[in-house]
Amino acid sequence: MGHAGVVTDSSSPSAAPPAPPIDADARAHHYGVFYSLAEGPSDDVAIVVGNCQAESLRQMLEGPGLATVRIPAVHELTAADLPYLQHWVSRASVLVSQPVRDDYHGLPLGTAQLAAVLPAGARLLRVPVVRVAGLYPTHAIVRPPSDTSLVPPLVEYHDLRVLVEAAIRREGGAVPVTGVAGRLDALAVRTVASESLAQLRAREAANATIVLSDLFEQPSFEQMRTLNHPGNPVWSTAASRVREALGLPDHVVDPGRPLLDRVHAPRLAAVIETFGLADEPTEHWIVDGAVVPTDEVRAAHLAWYAEHPDAVDAGLARHSPALAALDLR
Repeated sequence: MGHAGVVTDSSSPSAAPPAPPIDADARAHHYGVFYSLAEGPSDDVAIVVGNCQAESLRQMLEGPGLATVRIPAVHELTAADLPYLQHWVSRASVLVSQPVRDDYHGLPLGTAQLAAVLPAGARLLRVPVVRVAGLYPTHAIVRPPSDTSLVPPLVEYHDLRVLVEAAIRREGGAVPVTGVAGRLDALAVRTVASESLAQLRAREAANATIVLSDLFEQPSFEQMRTLNHPGNPVWSTAASRVREALGLPDHVVDPGRPLLDRVHAPRLAAVIETFGLADEPTEHWIVDGAVVPTDEVRAAHLAWYAEHPDAVDAGLARHSPALAALDLR
Protein backbone atom coordinates (compact mmCIF):
# COMPACT_ATOMS: atom_id res chain seq x y z
CA MET A 1 0.00 0.00 0.00
CA GLY A 2 1.25 3.48 -0.79
CA HIS A 3 1.77 6.21 1.73
CA ALA A 4 3.61 9.50 2.01
CA GLY A 5 6.89 9.82 3.81
CA VAL A 6 8.06 11.89 6.74
CA VAL A 7 7.33 15.59 6.54
CA THR A 8 10.36 17.77 7.13
CA ASP A 9 9.01 21.25 6.30
CA SER A 10 7.42 22.22 9.60
CA SER A 11 6.68 25.03 11.99
CA SER A 12 7.00 25.06 15.76
CA PRO A 13 4.05 23.76 17.74
CA SER A 14 1.82 26.39 19.27
CA ALA A 15 2.64 27.09 22.93
CA ALA A 16 -1.01 27.52 23.88
CA PRO A 17 -4.32 26.85 22.17
CA PRO A 18 -6.34 29.75 20.74
CA ALA A 19 -9.07 31.16 22.94
CA PRO A 20 -12.46 29.46 22.64
CA PRO A 21 -14.98 31.16 20.37
CA ILE A 22 -17.22 33.72 21.99
CA ASP A 23 -20.81 32.51 22.52
CA ALA A 24 -19.95 28.99 21.38
CA ASP A 25 -22.97 27.21 19.91
CA ALA A 26 -23.91 23.52 19.94
CA ARG A 27 -21.78 22.84 16.87
CA ALA A 28 -18.70 24.34 18.54
CA HIS A 29 -19.28 22.19 21.62
CA HIS A 30 -19.62 19.14 19.36
CA TYR A 31 -16.04 19.86 18.27
CA GLY A 32 -15.15 20.98 21.78
CA VAL A 33 -11.50 19.92 21.87
CA PHE A 34 -10.83 21.47 18.48
CA TYR A 35 -12.31 24.82 19.59
CA SER A 36 -10.48 24.87 22.95
CA LEU A 37 -13.73 24.20 24.81
CA ALA A 38 -12.43 20.95 26.30
CA GLU A 39 -9.03 19.53 27.12
CA GLY A 40 -7.53 17.36 24.43
CA PRO A 41 -4.69 14.86 24.11
CA SER A 42 -1.14 16.04 24.64
CA ASP A 43 0.82 13.28 22.92
CA ASP A 44 0.60 11.13 19.80
CA VAL A 45 -2.12 13.33 18.32
CA ALA A 46 -3.59 12.41 14.94
CA ILE A 47 -5.58 14.88 12.83
CA VAL A 48 -7.79 13.46 10.07
CA VAL A 49 -8.73 15.90 7.31
CA GLY A 50 -11.24 15.42 4.53
CA ASN A 51 -14.92 15.30 3.69
CA CYS A 52 -17.60 13.54 5.76
CA GLN A 53 -15.67 10.29 5.40
CA ALA A 54 -12.79 11.64 7.49
CA GLU A 55 -14.75 11.55 10.74
CA SER A 56 -15.66 7.89 10.25
CA LEU A 57 -12.01 7.01 9.70
CA ARG A 58 -10.98 9.07 12.74
CA GLN A 59 -13.30 7.12 15.00
CA MET A 60 -11.90 3.82 13.80
CA LEU A 61 -8.29 5.01 14.17
CA GLU A 62 -8.53 5.98 17.83
CA GLY A 63 -6.61 3.52 19.95
CA PRO A 64 -3.24 2.51 21.38
CA GLY A 65 -0.46 4.85 20.29
CA LEU A 66 -2.78 7.32 18.60
CA ALA A 67 -5.18 9.86 20.07
CA THR A 68 -7.41 11.73 17.65
CA VAL A 69 -9.14 15.10 17.67
CA ARG A 70 -12.53 15.54 16.02
CA ILE A 71 -12.50 18.43 13.55
CA PRO A 72 -15.07 19.78 11.09
CA ALA A 73 -15.12 18.44 7.55
CA VAL A 74 -12.79 20.38 5.28
CA HIS A 75 -15.63 21.94 3.27
CA GLU A 76 -17.10 23.33 6.51
CA LEU A 77 -13.93 25.09 7.68
CA THR A 78 -13.85 28.88 7.58
CA ALA A 79 -11.21 31.53 8.04
CA ALA A 80 -12.20 31.77 11.72
CA ASP A 81 -11.27 28.10 12.13
CA LEU A 82 -7.72 28.47 10.85
CA PRO A 83 -6.06 29.30 14.22
CA TYR A 84 -7.57 26.17 15.77
CA LEU A 85 -6.63 24.00 12.81
CA GLN A 86 -3.06 25.31 12.75
CA HIS A 87 -2.74 24.77 16.50
CA TRP A 88 -3.69 21.11 16.29
CA VAL A 89 -1.79 20.33 13.11
CA SER A 90 1.31 22.03 14.51
CA ARG A 91 1.38 19.61 17.43
CA ALA A 92 0.22 16.47 15.62
CA SER A 93 2.44 13.44 15.23
CA VAL A 94 0.28 12.24 12.34
CA LEU A 95 -1.76 13.99 9.68
CA VAL A 96 -4.11 11.69 7.80
CA SER A 97 -5.64 13.48 4.85
CA GLN A 98 -7.72 12.91 1.80
CA PRO A 99 -6.17 14.76 -1.15
CA VAL A 100 -7.13 18.43 -0.82
CA ARG A 101 -5.91 20.98 -3.36
CA ASP A 102 -3.99 24.08 -2.29
CA ASP A 103 -6.11 27.09 -1.31
CA TYR A 104 -9.27 25.03 -1.15
CA HIS A 105 -12.26 27.41 -0.81
CA GLY A 106 -9.74 30.25 -0.79
CA LEU A 107 -8.13 29.02 2.43
CA PRO A 108 -4.75 27.30 3.07
CA LEU A 109 -6.38 23.91 3.58
CA GLY A 110 -4.50 21.93 0.95
CA THR A 111 -2.83 18.72 2.05
CA ALA A 112 0.62 20.12 1.23
CA GLN A 113 -0.18 23.38 3.01
CA LEU A 114 -1.24 21.60 6.19
CA ALA A 115 1.73 19.23 6.00
CA ALA A 116 4.02 22.28 6.10
CA VAL A 117 2.61 23.11 9.54
CA LEU A 118 3.44 19.70 11.03
CA PRO A 119 6.27 19.49 13.55
CA ALA A 120 9.55 17.90 12.51
CA GLY A 121 9.33 14.12 12.33
CA ALA A 122 5.57 14.02 12.01
CA ARG A 123 4.02 11.67 9.49
CA LEU A 124 1.65 12.42 6.63
CA LEU A 125 -0.53 9.66 5.22
CA ARG A 126 -2.94 10.19 2.39
CA VAL A 127 -6.19 8.27 2.12
CA PRO A 128 -8.45 8.16 -0.93
CA VAL A 129 -11.89 9.64 -1.27
CA VAL A 130 -13.98 6.47 -1.45
CA ARG A 131 -16.47 6.80 -4.27
CA VAL A 132 -17.53 3.64 -6.11
CA ALA A 133 -20.62 3.21 -8.24
CA GLY A 134 -20.75 -0.56 -8.68
CA LEU A 135 -23.69 -1.03 -6.31
CA TYR A 136 -25.47 2.09 -7.54
CA PRO A 137 -24.73 2.24 -11.28
CA THR A 138 -27.39 4.82 -12.12
CA HIS A 139 -26.32 7.30 -9.42
CA ALA A 140 -23.88 10.18 -9.75
CA ILE A 141 -22.59 13.27 -8.03
CA VAL A 142 -23.01 16.46 -10.05
CA ARG A 143 -21.85 19.99 -9.23
CA PRO A 144 -23.77 22.72 -11.11
CA PRO A 145 -21.23 25.16 -12.60
CA SER A 146 -23.36 28.13 -11.55
CA ASP A 147 -23.01 27.15 -7.88
CA THR A 148 -21.12 24.01 -6.98
CA SER A 149 -22.66 23.96 -3.51
CA LEU A 150 -26.17 23.36 -4.88
CA VAL A 151 -27.74 19.93 -4.44
CA PRO A 152 -31.20 18.66 -5.40
CA PRO A 153 -33.92 18.21 -2.76
CA LEU A 154 -34.65 15.09 -0.69
CA VAL A 155 -31.41 13.29 -1.62
CA GLU A 156 -28.19 14.82 -2.89
CA TYR A 157 -27.51 12.07 -5.40
CA HIS A 158 -28.46 12.37 -9.06
CA ASP A 159 -30.02 9.51 -10.98
CA LEU A 160 -28.64 9.45 -14.53
CA ARG A 161 -31.99 8.24 -15.83
CA VAL A 162 -33.71 11.29 -14.36
CA LEU A 163 -30.99 13.58 -15.72
CA VAL A 164 -31.65 12.20 -19.21
CA GLU A 165 -35.39 12.55 -18.70
CA ALA A 166 -34.90 16.20 -17.73
CA ALA A 167 -32.85 16.79 -20.90
CA ILE A 168 -35.52 15.14 -23.08
CA ARG A 169 -38.31 17.15 -21.47
CA ARG A 170 -36.34 20.37 -21.93
CA GLU A 171 -36.11 19.66 -25.64
CA GLY A 172 -39.84 18.94 -25.87
CA GLY A 173 -39.50 15.19 -26.24
CA ALA A 174 -41.91 12.58 -24.95
CA VAL A 175 -41.06 10.45 -21.93
CA PRO A 176 -42.93 7.32 -20.72
CA VAL A 177 -44.97 7.78 -17.55
CA THR A 178 -42.57 5.47 -15.74
CA GLY A 179 -39.56 7.53 -16.85
CA VAL A 180 -36.44 6.69 -18.82
CA ALA A 181 -35.41 3.07 -18.34
CA GLY A 182 -32.06 2.67 -20.06
CA ARG A 183 -30.31 -0.67 -19.93
CA LEU A 184 -29.76 -2.48 -16.64
CA ASP A 185 -28.27 -5.90 -17.13
CA ALA A 186 -25.16 -7.66 -15.86
CA LEU A 187 -22.97 -6.22 -18.63
CA ALA A 188 -24.10 -2.66 -17.94
CA VAL A 189 -23.70 -3.03 -14.17
CA ARG A 190 -20.24 -4.56 -14.46
CA THR A 191 -19.13 -1.94 -16.99
CA VAL A 192 -20.07 0.91 -14.67
CA ALA A 193 -18.53 -0.90 -11.70
CA SER A 194 -15.24 -1.53 -13.52
CA GLU A 195 -14.96 2.07 -14.71
CA SER A 196 -15.70 3.41 -11.23
CA LEU A 197 -13.16 1.07 -9.65
CA ALA A 198 -10.55 2.06 -12.23
CA GLN A 199 -11.11 5.70 -11.31
CA LEU A 200 -10.59 4.92 -7.62
CA ARG A 201 -7.37 3.03 -8.41
CA ALA A 202 -6.18 5.99 -10.50
CA ARG A 203 -6.87 8.41 -7.62
CA GLU A 204 -5.00 6.16 -5.22
CA ALA A 205 -1.98 5.98 -7.52
CA ALA A 206 -1.95 9.67 -8.43
CA ASN A 207 -2.08 10.77 -4.78
CA ALA A 208 0.05 7.99 -3.25
CA THR A 209 -2.71 7.01 -0.83
CA ILE A 210 -3.26 3.84 1.10
CA VAL A 211 -5.10 1.33 -1.06
CA LEU A 212 -8.78 0.53 -0.53
CA SER A 213 -9.89 -0.24 -4.08
CA ASP A 214 -9.29 -3.97 -3.62
CA LEU A 215 -12.18 -4.09 -1.15
CA PHE A 216 -14.73 -3.45 -3.88
CA GLU A 217 -13.83 -6.09 -6.44
CA GLN A 218 -16.80 -8.08 -5.10
CA PRO A 219 -18.95 -5.36 -3.50
CA SER A 220 -21.70 -5.71 -0.91
CA PHE A 221 -24.32 -3.34 0.44
CA GLU A 222 -22.73 -3.66 3.87
CA GLN A 223 -19.75 -1.83 2.39
CA MET A 224 -21.55 1.07 0.74
CA ARG A 225 -24.85 2.71 1.74
CA THR A 226 -24.61 5.12 -1.21
CA LEU A 227 -21.93 5.55 -3.83
CA ASN A 228 -19.81 7.64 -1.42
CA HIS A 229 -20.99 6.59 2.06
CA PRO A 230 -18.98 3.54 3.09
CA GLY A 231 -20.09 1.40 6.00
CA ASN A 232 -18.20 0.19 9.06
CA PRO A 233 -16.36 -2.72 7.37
CA VAL A 234 -14.63 -0.32 4.98
CA TRP A 235 -13.58 2.01 7.79
CA SER A 236 -12.34 -0.84 9.93
CA THR A 237 -10.03 -2.00 7.14
CA ALA A 238 -8.97 1.56 6.30
CA ALA A 239 -8.01 2.21 9.91
CA SER A 240 -6.11 -1.07 10.07
CA ARG A 241 -4.11 -0.14 6.98
CA VAL A 242 -3.34 3.35 8.26
CA ARG A 243 -2.15 1.96 11.58
CA GLU A 244 -0.07 -0.66 9.77
CA ALA A 245 1.57 2.05 7.66
CA LEU A 246 2.38 3.94 10.88
CA GLY A 247 3.84 0.84 12.54
CA LEU A 248 1.13 0.82 15.21
CA PRO A 249 -0.56 -2.28 16.63
CA ASP A 250 -3.78 -3.23 14.97
CA HIS A 251 -6.96 -3.03 16.98
CA VAL A 252 -10.70 -3.24 16.47
CA VAL A 253 -12.97 -0.32 17.25
CA ASP A 254 -16.70 -0.73 17.72
CA PRO A 255 -18.19 2.77 17.39
CA GLY A 256 -21.46 1.43 18.77
CA ARG A 257 -23.45 2.47 15.73
CA PRO A 258 -23.40 2.28 11.93
CA LEU A 259 -21.24 5.06 10.49
CA LEU A 260 -22.44 7.32 7.65
CA ASP A 261 -25.85 5.77 8.08
CA ARG A 262 -28.11 8.75 7.38
CA VAL A 263 -28.92 7.90 3.74
CA HIS A 264 -29.45 4.51 2.10
CA ALA A 265 -29.95 4.30 -1.66
CA PRO A 266 -32.35 1.90 -3.41
CA ARG A 267 -30.99 -1.57 -4.14
CA LEU A 268 -31.59 -2.60 -7.73
CA ALA A 269 -32.49 -6.17 -8.69
CA ALA A 270 -29.97 -6.04 -11.56
CA VAL A 271 -27.16 -5.23 -9.14
CA ILE A 272 -28.17 -7.98 -6.72
CA GLU A 273 -28.28 -10.52 -9.55
CA THR A 274 -25.00 -9.35 -11.09
CA PHE A 275 -22.98 -9.71 -7.89
CA GLY A 276 -24.90 -12.69 -6.48
CA LEU A 277 -26.03 -10.86 -3.35
CA ALA A 278 -28.60 -12.19 -0.91
CA ASP A 279 -30.33 -8.83 -0.40
CA GLU A 280 -33.86 -8.00 -1.49
CA PRO A 281 -34.40 -5.20 -4.04
CA THR A 282 -35.84 -1.94 -2.72
CA GLU A 283 -37.77 0.81 -4.51
CA HIS A 284 -37.10 3.58 -2.03
CA TRP A 285 -34.49 5.68 -0.31
CA ILE A 286 -34.08 5.79 3.45
CA VAL A 287 -33.25 9.26 4.77
CA ASP A 288 -32.87 9.80 8.51
CA GLY A 289 -34.77 6.57 9.08
CA ALA A 290 -37.73 7.59 6.90
CA VAL A 291 -38.74 5.87 3.67
CA VAL A 292 -38.67 8.19 0.64
CA PRO A 293 -40.16 6.63 -2.54
CA THR A 294 -38.08 6.89 -5.71
CA ASP A 295 -41.04 8.42 -7.57
CA GLU A 296 -41.12 11.23 -5.03
CA VAL A 297 -37.40 11.84 -5.49
CA ARG A 298 -37.76 11.74 -9.27
CA ALA A 299 -40.54 14.37 -9.27
CA ALA A 300 -38.62 16.66 -6.91
CA HIS A 301 -35.44 16.36 -8.96
CA LEU A 302 -37.19 17.02 -12.28
CA ALA A 303 -38.61 20.24 -10.82
CA TRP A 304 -35.16 21.18 -9.55
CA TYR A 305 -33.53 20.48 -12.91
CA ALA A 306 -36.02 22.83 -14.58
CA GLU A 307 -34.65 25.57 -12.34
CA HIS A 308 -31.00 24.48 -12.70
CA PRO A 309 -30.49 23.33 -16.31
CA ASP A 310 -26.71 23.68 -16.02
CA ALA A 311 -26.77 20.76 -13.56
CA VAL A 312 -28.27 18.59 -16.31
CA ASP A 313 -25.64 19.65 -18.84
CA ALA A 314 -22.81 19.16 -16.35
CA GLY A 315 -24.07 15.71 -15.37
CA LEU A 316 -24.45 14.52 -18.95
CA ALA A 317 -20.95 15.71 -19.82
CA ARG A 318 -19.18 14.38 -16.74
CA HIS A 319 -20.81 10.96 -16.66
CA SER A 320 -20.87 10.13 -20.35
CA PRO A 321 -19.14 6.70 -19.92
CA ALA A 322 -21.79 5.52 -17.45
CA LEU A 323 -24.55 6.94 -19.66
CA ALA A 324 -23.17 4.98 -22.60
CA ALA A 325 -22.91 1.76 -20.58
CA LEU A 326 -26.53 2.16 -19.45
CA ASP A 327 -27.64 2.90 -23.00
CA LEU A 328 -28.84 6.35 -21.97
CA ARG A 329 -26.99 8.26 -24.73
